[in-house]
Amino acid sequence: MHNKSNFLRSKAISNNNSHTRINGEIRHPEVRVISADGAQLGIMSSRDAQLMARDAGLDLVEISPNANPPVVKIIDWGKYQYQKMKEQSRAKKNTKNSELKQIRLGLKIGENDLNIKCRKIIELLEDGDRVKVMIIFRGREMAHKEIGTELMNKIVEKLGDQVVVDGKSQMSGRNLIFTVRHK
Repeated sequence: MHNKSNFLRSKAISNNNSHTRINGEIRHPEVRVISADGAQLGIMSSRDAQLMARDAGLDLVEISPNANPPVVKIIDWGKYQYQKMKEQSRAKKNTKNSELKQIRLGLKIGENDLNIKCRKIIELLEDGDRVKVMIIFRGREMAHKEIGTELMNKIVEKLGDQVVVDGKSQMSGRNLIFTVRHK
């Protein structure tokens, strides 16, 4: 069980998570109180809530400071920090950063090689990445940019309805570049 010295935590602990106020740092005249088991105890003065938490041997933690009145919970501060940390790591694990992958191909690519490149693009898109497709012009191929545009249209057609071309294609030096993403 917690004693009085645990109730009066030092500011060093709260500085690790500076936006969360505990115990005596909560200075609102009225707060909405939630008990340790999750039951609503209603609106009361913050002094009464602090006394209630002290009697239970727990801490008064500000859960939602922007609510009117602010919401506080009677809970062990260490347990609250642990729950917050687990929640953040779970949220971080569930988010996937979309990367921009790149596929390069020449203007004279064979039909089978083009099918393989298209399958690879679809794999990358299914992983949640965006794909930058770069069609490379060599030598005198620069005189026939319309062939590159035809190849680009052929690739988009092979990829089907599941992809969207981001923006418009553009020439960058000797390369025709366009980006595709999953719908």
